[in-house]
Amino acid sequence: MKRLHSQAANHGQNQAARRVGASRRDFLRTTGMAAAIGMGGLSLARAVHAAGEDPILEIALIGCGGRGTGAAANAMDADPRTRLTAMADAFEDRLNSSLAALKEKYPDRVDVTPETSFVGLDAYVKAIQSDVDVVLLCEPPHFRPIHLRAAVEAGKHIFCEKPVAVDAPGYRSVLESTEMAQQKGLSLVSGLCWRYHNATRETVKRIQDGAIGDIVTIQETYNTGHIGGRPRDPELTEMQFQIRNWYCFTWLSGDHNVEQHIHSLDKALWVMHDEPPAAAWGLGGRQVRTEMPRFGNIYDHHAVCYEYANRVRVYSYCRQQANCWNDTTDHVFGTKGLGVILNEFRVEGPEKWQYQGENTNMYVAEHQALFQSIRSGQPINNGVYMARSTMMAIMGRMATYTGERITWEQATQSEENLSPSSYEWNATPPIVPDAEGRYPVAMPGITKFV
Repeated sequence: MKRLHSQAANHGQNQAARRVGASRRDFLRTTGMAAAIGMGGLSLARAVHAAGEDPILEIALIGCGGRGTGAAANAMDADPRTRLTAMADAFEDRLNSSLAALKEKYPDRVDVTPETSFVGLDAYVKAIQSDVDVVLLCEPPHFRPIHLRAAVEAGKHIFCEKPVAVDAPGYRSVLESTEMAQQKGLSLVSGLCWRYHNATRETVKRIQDGAIGDIVTIQETYNTGHIGGRPRDPELTEMQFQIRNWYCFTWLSGDHNVEQHIHSLDKALWVMHDEPPAAAWGLGGRQVRTEMPRFGNIYDHHAVCYEYANRVRVYSYCRQQANCWNDTTDHVFGTKGLGVILNEFRVEGPEKWQYQGENTNMYVAEHQALFQSIRSGQPINNGVYMARSTMMAIMGRMATYTGERITWEQATQSEENLSPSSYEWNATPPIVPDAEGRYPVAMPGITKFV
């Protein structure tokens, strides 16, 4: 069994680690049984460890970039009885940098050794198969459906960053994995963090309860400055360069309206009781992302209208251009007033209201919910809404790339698969540059829906 402390631990510490590890596995096995057979998981879990502390939960981090490092820190801040014991990344330098930062902050709770540090495109398999209880999926979005399926099949509880796919086949895979997790009694928590933000939750609830009457229109904006773009390193293969520069390639990030603007679209979907829109149409393009190959093939602006069957419209705008007026807000217009989510959290209707309560760190709160669900034996599963929000964003990109009006049925049944033929450093990525180093960019009216 993997030790809970460093390899320099003495025999007595090893004996204690074995006892903790055994109680951890016994606890998880028992609470998992309770969830699977529909018993009162909370009472059974209390019975298991009523006489002592909660068992330590061991964590594996997959994807050691900035968001992954932050997620690992959030997880350990959320529950003091957690340890980071395995890490995986495609690149060794990124893993080492993340490990050093986390060890400095949590010197007694990071027990990642060379034997539990995994590097390469298959590193996720080894991390998932290590003796951990929880997996944090923070790799580039393209890989999320693959890694999610592996984690569910291995019986791990999961924190899954957003978005969860970049194409419709990935979306369908995530829905399948979500159902598998449900059947196995596993907890699956999404990184759509506003769902765990007190002020947002209360504002959305009031809107859904009719504080502004019937919803007519929702306006979502995520207009921000320039993001992304790495210079080309001649030492890297094309696959290595693109994965290093993943944000700028649609097959890896989904484009910024999927990778970033999903937070806004998720709030619109949430307000609409997680029911997806019927269709979408829009426009977008590249005005300032002209330097190649630094900026890959993603757009720098998108504007999408999402149509609901009940005639509600969601008007969605996102832009990544420097030196422009920026705005990241959510406005919900109703027959009796207005609801403003980010950043004011207020309602203007028959009764005026503004959130005055406490706000906790939503990045920590989502992990608190995950660990509490595991310890109580009452799994939570955010899989459906995280998949639908992702697909809503992908549908918008389909509309802006093609110039067509795309229905939800068309989008979800699309056969466009953005995967490479194989996952190897010398393999050919889904797109390659021409002789001048320029990548093919979608052209509305020319690019076809698949």
